Amino acid sequence: MTRLAASWLVYRLTDSAFLLGLAAFLGQIPALFLSPLAGVWVDRWDRHRAMVVSQVLAMIQSLALAALTLSHTVNIPWILFLTFVQGLINTFETPARQSFVIQMVEDRADLGNAIALNSSVVNAGRLVGPAIAGMVIAAVGEGYCFLIDGLSYIAVVGSLMAMKDLRPGVRNPPRHVGHELSEGWRYIVSSHAIRWILLMLALVSLIGMPFTVLLPIMADKVLGGGAHTLGFLTAATGLGALAAALLLAVRKTVVGLGRSLGFSALLLGTSLILFGLSRIFWVSMGLMFCAGYGMMQQIVGSNTILQTIVADDKRGRVMSFYSLSVFGFVPIGSLIAGGMAARMGAPTTLMFGGALCVLASVWYFGRLPSIRRVLRPVYIEQGIIQDTAQDPAALLDAKSR
Repeated sequence: MTRLAASWLVYRLTDSAFLLGLAAFLGQIPALFLSPLAGVWVDRWDRHRAMVVSQVLAMIQSLALAALTLSHTVNIPWILFLTFVQGLINTFETPARQSFVIQMVEDRADLGNAIALNSSVVNAGRLVGPAIAGMVIAAVGEGYCFLIDGLSYIAVVGSLMAMKDLRPGVRNPPRHVGHELSEGWRYIVSSHAIRWILLMLALVSLIGMPFTVLLPIMADKVLGGGAHTLGFLTAATGLGALAAALLLAVRKTVVGLGRSLGFSALLLGTSLILFGLSRIFWVSMGLMFCAGYGMMQQIVGSNTILQTIVADDKRGRVMSFYSLSVFGFVPIGSLIAGGMAARMGAPTTLMFGGALCVLASVWYFGRLPSIRRVLRPVYIEQGIIQDTAQDPAALLDAKSR
């Protein structure tokens, strides 16, 4: 609701596409520069307390925006500043939240389902929220969207405070920040699985996920529709993402997710190539569903594997690089996609990005054997799979599968 209201408010006050893009950019760019530092601090903090503090700060930010808007004193500098502040809060809140998940799940075997279920809730909100925001804005204005957002944090903070019997989280003793940053980086680089999964996610975020910024052009100039066409395309993307998250939520094991990351990039890339070629609305709708599915499977699958294999004392730093791979590279990719679309057109830009996603999936499949060699002993240690080298019956079962 708030994202749509903020975008509409900027556009209503300025009628400027540049300022609209700038506001979105300021909300995401802190993740690019501060995510690694945020990971260091998250590994030091009590993650439960960090979540409470971050939600309180986010509530203050939303209520400030509501007060300015409802009092008719809001202006563009205030909107840009508060958007940037929200980006800063999110930069620290995201790795804290991702690291906190492990403390809420009693059985580690349920971790993948918990992560996917969380993504399902998020994507359901992305589908429903804009529709509610549109009605609220039409009825009483943007300020009440911000007010509803601010007041909703009361329930969020209350829920966090009500949590009891959490699994203990590892807290690192304070050391030199540079040492902890280099330690986290060495840990990531030394693991084939973590390194290649994060690099694959960063590549897809840079070249594939920014397709959403070109949807208005595709809806208007290519498909010959209007705002309703854009809404349907966006909803189809969200439905695809929601479907992927729900299927991952009911998945019984993390085994096989490594392979699915390559197929998700292949699906996303192929969908974007065909979407760039399509001139039929219903075909484009189906392709956007597939693109959303591939995108979400990449994001949630990567998160699940990383959360499963990462050492607890490095969790905050690894998840900060996960956040960087998604939220840090998407705005850069969006700027690149916008520039390319201005020169060669949106359809060609989409097909180019899709082709790069396909190449990235081919590259990833070449790294998959080394990823599996790292994942296998971790899965055996955690009891996720059996050691077939020591269990002839399990070996026979594995061969049959």
